[in-house]
Amino acid sequence: MELSGKCEYALLALIELARGHSNGEPQQIKQLADRQNIPDRYLEQLLATLRRGGIVRSVRGARGGYLLAREPWQISMQDVVHCIDGTEMQRTEAIDQQSVTIERQILVDINVELCKAVEDVLAAYSLQDLLEIRENRASTDLMYYI
Repeated sequence: MELSGKCEYALLALIELARGHSNGEPQQIKQLADRQNIPDRYLEQLLATLRRGGIVRSVRGARGGYLLAREPWQISMQDVVHCIDGTEMQRTEAIDQQSVTIERQILVDINVELCKAVEDVLAAYSLQDLLEIRENRASTDLMYYI
């Protein structure tokens, strides 16, 4: 399973919003798009979806933009994926009980287990976790030259 491109872009923008969350100032779409190399118009659509989903809020005006609607530790990757791609992952197709074989049922059961594992991983990471991972990697990637 891979995150969709839409989810990746949304998460990149949300990490940027989480970085500036403590100062309480809204960030404009252009700033977010430039920092993460996301097309402006596409990001605008994603942020509108995230706003409708209660993940971000918008501030109008010349100094307006977007802010996280909740604390970064309260927003999970699962929240974002469900907001952008839909509420549930594709679990299983409806199976005609007449045509169910033991082998087919085994595959259906494994698919259910796989979907649950993916949901558990997405639920385990908050925006705060992603931000901390980003900050740790940024600090270890610094190279000093003498």
